[in-house]
Amino acid sequence: MRRDIYQAIADPTRRAILSLLVVQAMTPNALAEHFDISRQGVSNHIKILTECELVKQEQYGREIYYSLEVKKMKEIDTWLEQFRKAWENQFEQLDEILLKMKKNKK
Repeated sequence: MRRDIYQAIADPTRRAILSLLVVQAMTPNALAEHFDISRQGVSNHIKILTECELVKQEQYGREIYYSLEVKKMKEIDTWLEQFRKAWENQFEQLDEILLKMKKNKK
């Protein structure tokens, strides 16, 4: 079953995992230290992120390290861009209204 990346990032724990992986690649045990859930719980979140191709894994000796898949994160950024533009337009309109209000107050 292919998972949807937007469902994956909807979970706060998975977003926190992604935030940790922005800084450096980490093992499941190292990730689990940052959460009040079991290592198995963290592994389940990692599995979903891996299935969505938001993280990739590399094995070094006996350890598996997970890191952020930047190309897939770009897909999310591209989708969010449409909202970013709308927000910026609304903020610009709000700025204009506030300036008019400030001028009228004088």
